[in-house]
Amino acid sequence: MSKRSSAKYKLDRRMGENVFGRPKSPVNRREYGPGQHGQRRKSKVSDFGIQLRAKQKLKGYYGDVTEKQFKRTYQEASAMKGDASQNLIGLLERRLDMIVYRAKFAPTIWAARQLVSHGHIRVNGVKCNIASRRVNVGDVIELGSKAQEMALVIEAQSLAERDVPDYVSPDGTSKVSFTRVPTLDEVPYPVRMEPNLVIEFYSR
Repeated sequence: MSKRSSAKYKLDRRMGENVFGRPKSPVNRREYGPGQHGQRRKSKVSDFGIQLRAKQKLKGYYGDVTEKQFKRTYQEASAMKGDASQNLIGLLERRLDMIVYRAKFAPTIWAARQLVSHGHIRVNGVKCNIASRRVNVGDVIELGSKAQEMALVIEAQSLAERDVPDYVSPDGTSKVSFTRVPTLDEVPYPVRMEPNLVIEFYSR
């Protein structure tokens, strides 16, 4: 499992957007970038800079997936039939840690990854501790008995800031099914994501 190397909200400050849609985000108070020069007027960004920013935002949203993993996901998306940008989103949304997050079993993507890595999640009844595992349509994802009593999980389920999307079907409070691979417009991003720019970035 990759360890988060930067502060959770640093991405928000760098992008000038509340990427995770959290009420505590510093962007809600300061929309300029971090550091002593953060308030300076922004210079014109090149096409490469725009593409890089789109990649960093998408990669950061999914819990700062490692560059190696993210590039591999892009390569898989490009090799699949259909629109590569839609394929990329579909593959990222099929990650086990993301399904745990979407199911509201955890308040943040990092907490979701930790739940998985600590062995609190079962896929089709079998314990799985690999956060990047790809979930298939029809798979059932369930919280372990210990996890169901965790304060973190109870807090996540009561969060009003986000809803469980249609492609994750709840069965009670501790079990969900992955019903279909979503398209870009079905994914409940708090900010605009541009996977087409990510594809352009890697295919230069």
